[in-house]
Amino acid sequence: MDILNAIIMGIVEGATEFLPVSSTGHLILTGTLLDFTGEAAKSFEIFIQLGAILAATILYWRRYLVVFGLAKNKERVAAGRPSLNLIHILLGVLPAGLLGLLLHDFIKDTLFSWNTVVFSLVIGGLFMIVADYATRKRRVTADEIDDLSYKQALGIGVYQCLALWPGFSRSGATISGGLLLGASKRASADFSFMMAIPLMLGATGVDLLKSYDQLRMEDMTFFLVGFFVALAVALIAVFTFLKLLQKLPWSAWAYYRFALAAVFWFFMMS
Repeated sequence: MDILNAIIMGIVEGATEFLPVSSTGHLILTGTLLDFTGEAAKSFEIFIQLGAILAATILYWRRYLVVFGLAKNKERVAAGRPSLNLIHILLGVLPAGLLGLLLHDFIKDTLFSWNTVVFSLVIGGLFMIVADYATRKRRVTADEIDDLSYKQALGIGVYQCLALWPGFSRSGATISGGLLLGASKRASADFSFMMAIPLMLGATGVDLLKSYDQLRMEDMTFFLVGFFVALAVALIAVFTFLKLLQKLPWSAWAYYRFALAAVFWFFMMS
């Protein structure tokens, strides 16, 4: 567990966590190139994802105050309109949370490999293209995150289950799902990032409990370096992505996924 590897992996995680290109997939592919594999590597990849996700707390801390009833959205209250609340978050987190808990061992033992990631990069990209073209002329019913209905929140949560397959991309699955359910790209992205925090807290906690006997105290420096590097890089990446989200067509991210899958497949097969 070289510190340089922790920094490299942290940069990769932070740069890709909020992009619809699969941070887990990038970590698995990077770990393969660095020859950093095995159970400890899988736990490390999950652990530093939490670091990157925590960047969202800085971006959305005011919204979390409203969600937990510690503040009010004055504009929505004045207009007599409801705001995003804790029920929306629970509905969004529940499907993937339960399924991930049930399939935790299967996912780590079977799906954390470069070949399954390459395949899911392609499948996820195709799903994004379908969502992009299918919704171009569809009427948007939730322009902002506060406009999301409970039904849309649950639907996005169901689509999030696709991201349990490493390489599919959580933001790719949830934003595409949001588009198909009538939400705007920004509303879908905001909801996706807000759901990520409780989901990743749970996923990291479960994984550390199941893997603690395979980890050593001397590994903690390696884990913490990756964690804080991922957090720092993600703070920059999340703001950049939200700007690019409005400028680039959704399908453009899919073509990057196809290119990455092709390059990595060629590299591994040669």
